[in-house]
Amino acid sequence: MSTPQIPQFDAATQAELRDFIEEEQAKAKLQASVHDLTDRCDCITGGISSKFSKSEASCLENCVDRFLDTSLFIVNTIQNQQGGH
Repeated sequence: MSTPQIPQFDAATQAELRDFIEEEQAKAKLQASVHDLTDRCDCITGGISSKFSKSEASCLENCVDRFLDTSLFIVNTIQNQQGGH
């Protein structure tokens, strides 16, 4: 993906800004993934707080593990099917 030039800044500042934007976009994607998994897992039983309870954390950990296992299974299945043709 090409990032547009920012003419009012020198090349070093433009590079720093591009790096910053990429980093912030990566953080936003991670945060979106956390929200998505939190919604899918239905583990949050209490109100909004800065920490999960032990049972919520355990539930989320198990759910994420199942999600990753399923994702890997799907990827491996597709790769095996493509390799078999």
